[in-house]
Amino acid sequence: MKLVQFDERHLAELMRWFPDASSCASWGGPHFRFPFTAASFRADARVDALPTWSLLGEAADFVAFGQYYDRLGRCHLAHLAVAPRARGQGLGARLIRELCAKGAVELGTRGYSLFVLKGNHAATRLYRRLGFGEVDYPHPLPAGETLLYMVADALADE
Repeated sequence: MKLVQFDERHLAELMRWFPDASSCASWGGPHFRFPFTAASFRADARVDALPTWSLLGEAADFVAFGQYYDRLGRCHLAHLAVAPRARGQGLGARLIRELCAKGAVELGTRGYSLFVLKGNHAATRLYRRLGFGEVDYPHPLPAGETLLYMVADALADE
């Protein structure tokens, strides 16, 4: 496994991971456009605006995607995704650990945070297992947002 900067060649495959409005909204949030074009997907995923990474498998195949940025002094994770064909293999945890390690150093932050949709139970279980806990977000969220804000001071050992 290797975490590398996102490669333009992975964009078409990443787009295939979200074949319908529901999966797209669960991953990208309620404001992510669907149906999308390559240009709208790239813009809504903020590929050119955030540190954006790909996790490559043993055969150098694209298996996961994620981003980070500084939010409230923490390494904030965004747009985390594992290829549908590779789910259930521990790659989500691997992706999060690698992004947190790289992001905290690059950003000079302490601790980690992320948002997750309240109904995304599989992701929420993973985040809790890694040491993230729900806390109140210190600023008002837009009306109608159904997000949980989760933070971790350090990642738990599995």
